[in-house]
Amino acid sequence: MGIHGTFVGTRYVVRRKVLKLAGGAFHVWDAQGALAAFSEQKAFKLKEDIRVYADEAKTRELLCIQARQVIDFSASYDITDSTSGEKVGVMRRRGGRSLLRDEWEMLDASENKIGTLIEDSMALALVRRLLTNLVPQKYDIFFPEATGGQKVGSIDQAFNPFVYKVDVDFSMDPAGQLDRRLGIAAAILLAAIEGRQN
Repeated sequence: MGIHGTFVGTRYVVRRKVLKLAGGAFHVWDAQGALAAFSEQKAFKLKEDIRVYADEAKTRELLCIQARQVIDFSASYDITDSTSGEKVGVMRRRGGRSLLRDEWEMLDASENKIGTLIEDSMALALVRRLLTNLVPQKYDIFFPEATGGQKVGSIDQAFNPFVYKVDVDFSMDPAGQLDRRLGIAAAILLAAIEGRQN
């Protein structure tokens, strides 16, 4: 069984569902504006538990994103392909570094570091934290780690004070070095964790 068609594109939009009373929910749209996936963050869980489905009716679960710890300061999140049961990788927050500028490590299924997701600039990160959260967050993904990393993706928050939305772009990675399942999970995780802080 191959990788679901949701994970073959190069551009996506992740948007928080408006008026969700408990937990969080996100729509993932493809470049043509069609619904590629629907994600739901389970409410009232001590540890983050986020599921990604093929549609809003949740007829087929595609990915599971689960925190290992209750406290997310330096948390690790396991990403599993729900269809195959395969562990896709791990997103690990760099807690100390993220105080000033968000930084995440991307690990493979064997937990070797393969990439980095980092907030765009220290100066803008400090403005966001100290002055205003109206400056949209922007992240770059560098991969593979073994060769010093080249930019293979970006996750850019669109300016909208009412609805959290990010544009996801993997077009600078035409060879598909970065597993799109890990990339989309990273975008959803940022929307759920960082978006909650805005």
